[in-house]
Amino acid sequence: MSKQSLELMKEAFTIHSFDPSEQIPEQVYSAPVFFIAKTYDELSIVCPDSIKLNSNESESGWAALEVLGPLGFSMTGILSNISGILAQEKISIFAISTFDTDYILIKQEFIENAINSLQQHGYNIISGQ
Repeated sequence: MSKQSLELMKEAFTIHSFDPSEQIPEQVYSAPVFFIAKTYDELSIVCPDSIKLNSNESESGWAALEVLGPLGFSMTGILSNISGILAQEKISIFAISTFDTDYILIKQEFIENAINSLQQHGYNIISGQ
C-alpha cells in the first residue's frame, strides 16, 4: 500500500475540556476549523489558539497534520501506521477522525522531528497555505 500525503495545517490548536453540561461557546463556530466531541463525562473542543475559551482545562500549542483524503472506510491501518512511527520517536499524539479523513495533532516543539520521521518512512508532507 502506498503511503498517504499529509498536510501541515497553518493553524496552531488548543485542546479544551469542559463539563458535559456546558454549552458550546459561540466563538467556536466562527473559527475556520474546529472539532467538538461530547461524551457522558466531558465536552472536548479543539480550536485554533487564537480562539480564547474559558474551559476547565486546556492545552495549547498543538500543530496538526491532515491525512489527505478522502479515506474510504475500507482502508485500514492508516492511523496505526502513522502513530506507530511517531511512537517509536516518543512523540505523543492527539488523533481526531472525521467522515473523510484523520488529523494528527502533535505538540509544536515536536513537529519538525515528527515530519522528518514520517518522511523517512515514505510519507509526503505538504506545508499548509
